[in-house]
Amino acid sequence: MAGARPSSAADPIRVGAVLPFSGGVELYGQQAKLGLDLAAKDINAAGGILGRPVEVIYADDKTNPDAAAGAMRSLVEKDGAVAVVGPITSRNLNALVPLAESLKTPLLYATNYEGGKCSRYLFSFGAVPNQELGQLLPYMTQSFGNTYFMLGADRVWPHQMFDIAQPLIEKLGGKVVGTKYTLGTETDFSPIIKEVAVSKARVLLFALKGDGMDFIRQADEAGLLKDITVAFLGLSEVDLGIFRGKGQNMVSVVPAVAASGDPAVKAFVARARAAAGNGVAISNYVMTHYNTLIALKAAAEKAGRLDKEAIIDAMAGLVIPSPTGPVTLGQDHHAAMSMFIAKTQGTDLVQVRALGEIVPQPGCRLPGR
Repeated sequence: MAGARPSSAADPIRVGAVLPFSGGVELYGQQAKLGLDLAAKDINAAGGILGRPVEVIYADDKTNPDAAAGAMRSLVEKDGAVAVVGPITSRNLNALVPLAESLKTPLLYATNYEGGKCSRYLFSFGAVPNQELGQLLPYMTQSFGNTYFMLGADRVWPHQMFDIAQPLIEKLGGKVVGTKYTLGTETDFSPIIKEVAVSKARVLLFALKGDGMDFIRQADEAGLLKDITVAFLGLSEVDLGIFRGKGQNMVSVVPAVAASGDPAVKAFVARARAAAGNGVAISNYVMTHYNTLIALKAAAEKAGRLDKEAIIDAMAGLVIPSPTGPVTLGQDHHAAMSMFIAKTQGTDLVQVRALGEIVPQPGCRLPGR
């Protein structure tokens, strides 16, 4: 980097994090930061990466693609980040993948997404549709019924997830009886609640985060949730406070459940909770973002040097430990990991069934692999 002073063995290894700390989904940005801070603390306590401490530099992507791109470029070109973690939203991911390729810098993405992105410079640590939808829909159809209403925000992720869900539902012998996308300006959801009720659907496939979460409270108060079960895409513990006790028995498929009785998960959650302070939810976003830095350390040490291309080569096929069991980064740069069916119960998300390790089907392949 022109004008930069040469690094020494004592200098920290800088990792950029492009995350939303404003713009509507900042709850998830804070969860990601909690996981990254915890990983950096653990790595540094164990001697760092190749003997150097790791430092995470955060930038607010403002839930906006242009802001995300500007933040990533600055982190790489000005701050010398060896890798970038983030973002959260699919729209911002779409902006950052081409930039990661042009900057030749690994982008470590730890949010569940719609799949379809295979790049030398992208590694996905979150779930793709076969790990989430592919497990959720058979369970919902068998347990609650085969008629579906799909409700989501008018954004990239809900549209693409519903496009994937419809043929899966039909293959299971089910039927989609209605689909609706919200504009993000609604405060009174009663017209949509009536539309869902009239459809007589048994399952509500729900992909409405941020500005649409009030739907759950209003739907519960209107009695809709007595007659339909919510299959909630992307649900996590960080969302539960928004419902204020409403929306019981909603079902999701997640890579970790904070209320798990598993000793490794309990220990991880306790450490995260101690770092976050009382009253802060601990969700699977904490764990998946924690895993990104653990993988970066393992890849750099496998490569034996802090070279971006060597780290990328070392990360493909890497197996790292996680609180829920091994995480394997395939040759397509997507993660095979344990998944769990969970439901809302009281103020918690509780485990219904452990699904074991689910290998990703990202819907794409890297050239030559």
